[in-house]
Amino acid sequence: MSGNAWIIDGYVDEPACFGVPPYISPYIRTCAGVLRESGYVVNYTTIDVLRKKPVLFSEIGAAQVVLVIAGMTVPGKYLGGTPAKLTELNQIAVACPGAMTCIGGPVTFGYAKEGGTRGEKQGFEGYDVVLEGEVAAALFHALQDTPKPGVLNYDNLDRWSVAGASIIKEHPWYPHILCELETARGCSRSVTGGCGFCTEYLYGAPQHRSVAGIAAEVAALSEAGARHFRLGRQPDILTYGTTGRAEFPEPDPAALEDLFSSVRRAAPELKTLHIDNVNPGTISHHEEASREALAVIVRYHTPGDVAAFGLESADPTVIGANNLKASPEEVLRAITIVNEVGGVREDGIPHLLPGLNFVCGLAGETAATYEKNRAFLEDVQRQNLLVRRVNIRQLMPFEGTKAYEENTLGQYDREFRAFKAWVRDSFDTPMLAQVYPVGTVLRDLMVETEGPLSLARQFGSYPIRAGIPLPLPRWTMLDGVVVSHGARSVTVLPVPIDVNHLSQKALRWLPGVGKKKVGIILAKRPFVDGSAFQAVAGETPVDEFLNFS
Repeated sequence: MSGNAWIIDGYVDEPACFGVPPYISPYIRTCAGVLRESGYVVNYTTIDVLRKKPVLFSEIGAAQVVLVIAGMTVPGKYLGGTPAKLTELNQIAVACPGAMTCIGGPVTFGYAKEGGTRGEKQGFEGYDVVLEGEVAAALFHALQDTPKPGVLNYDNLDRWSVAGASIIKEHPWYPHILCELETARGCSRSVTGGCGFCTEYLYGAPQHRSVAGIAAEVAALSEAGARHFRLGRQPDILTYGTTGRAEFPEPDPAALEDLFSSVRRAAPELKTLHIDNVNPGTISHHEEASREALAVIVRYHTPGDVAAFGLESADPTVIGANNLKASPEEVLRAITIVNEVGGVREDGIPHLLPGLNFVCGLAGETAATYEKNRAFLEDVQRQNLLVRRVNIRQLMPFEGTKAYEENTLGQYDREFRAFKAWVRDSFDTPMLAQVYPVGTVLRDLMVETEGPLSLARQFGSYPIRAGIPLPLPRWTMLDGVVVSHGARSVTVLPVPIDVNHLSQKALRWLPGVGKKKVGIILAKRPFVDGSAFQAVAGETPVDEFLNFS
C-alpha cells in the first residue's frame, strides 16, 4: 500500500520530550521516515495550522494514511502553540473516514485537560489504530497490516530519523525551529520504581542511543536546514553512555565528549546546542565525575543553557512518600556545583544554570510543605546562587504511576497559589535581575507574537521571554538589550537603540528616563551624539548601545 500520508502534529510534552513550537519532536521525524520508507508521499502540518485553515481537511481526508502525534503528561503554558484538545483529536478521526487513521505519542498514557486533573486513558474509538509502545515501530507494524505495540530498536529508529529528517521543511515555523534529539529512553530510577508522579519510568530501564546514530540524524537535519538542536529526549544527560542498573549511574565524561563533539562535527553551522534534564541526585552521588561531565557540556554547547532539575518538593515527608530523587540538601549542593562549572559568562550570558521544577499535589503534602519549599528558595537566595527559572506545576497523575492513586490534589490550593505568588514576586524578579542585569544583550531574539508589545525569545532550553515595546513583524530577528525585569520576563530595546526615532512609549523604558524626561527628549530631538543626549537624560546603563544616526 502506498499513496499520500499526512502527519498532524498535536504537540507533545513529557518529562523527557518536548515538541511545542519552535520545538519539533523526534516522533514526527521518525514516523515520517517510516512512512517514506513504506512508499508514501508524506505531508505534515500542525494543530495550530488546522485551526486557522480547516479547509485543509478536504485534502487530508483524501489521504491513505492520517497520523496524529499528541499528548501532554506534564502540564504547561506555551507561547509557541496550543496543544491539541481531546475534542480536536476525535474530530480529526471523524473528518478522515476514508483514511487509515492512527494516533500515537504520550496521549496513549491518557489525556488530562490541565494540571490538577487526572490523565485518563482514552479509547480513541474513531481511530483505526492506536499506536502503543514505541510510536514509529508501532506505525511500521500497522502499515504492514500486523498492528501490535512497538518495541524500541535504535537501529531502526536511527534509519527512520535520517529518512524523515527533511520533514522539518514543512513545519510552519521553518527555518525557525529547534530539533529535539533523542539520546536515551527510560529512567535509571526504574529499578526503585521511579518518582511516584513521573511517566518516564514506564519506558523501563535506560536504553542509550549510539553516538553514530545521533550524529547521522544531526547531519541529515543540518542538511535540511536545521541550525538549532537540543539533546532533550532523555531523563538525565549526565548518565549518557553509562551501563549497568544502578539507580544513580556514575557519569562517563568520555562518552559525553564523544557525543557532543560528534554533534558539533555533524552540524558545523549550528547556532544552538542545549540540553534539558539533569538528575541532581546524580551530581550529589558523584560530584567529581559530574563536574567533569558538566565541563564537557560547557565546552561544546552554546551559552544560555539550562539543566532542568526535578526538585519537586523540599519536604522530606513528600520526598519519601513519592520516592523522589534527591533531598533538599542534595539539590542545593547540585545547584552550587552547576553554578561553579556553568556560571561563567560569555557575551554577558551564563553558560549553564539550573532550572527548578516543583510539583504540587503529591502524596504526603501538608500546608507546611509550601513553607519548606519557600525556605529552600530562600536558602538559594542567601547563598547567592543563580537559577535560570522555577516551574511550579500542579500534579497531573497518569494511570500506572503511584500518584494516580495517592495524591493531595485540591487539598492545599490556597497554599499552592500563595507559594506561586511569592515565587513570582519575591524570587523570580530579583533572580532575573542577577541572571540578566540591565545592559545584558540577548543575541538572535525571534519575535513570536506581534502586537504593541512584541514578544520574542532566543532559541534554546527555557529561553527567557523578552518584551519589546514596539510593534514588530513575526519572525523578526534582532539583538536586544535588557532594560527592565518582570516575574518571568525581561523588557528589551533593539540594539542599536535608535534614540532619534524611537517611539515615546519605547523611550520610557530607557533606564532612568521616566515620563518627565521623555517629554524633554522628544522636544530636543534629534540629538547629534551621546553627549548631547546625556545633557538632557543623564547617563544610563545602556549608553554604549545608543545610536544617533
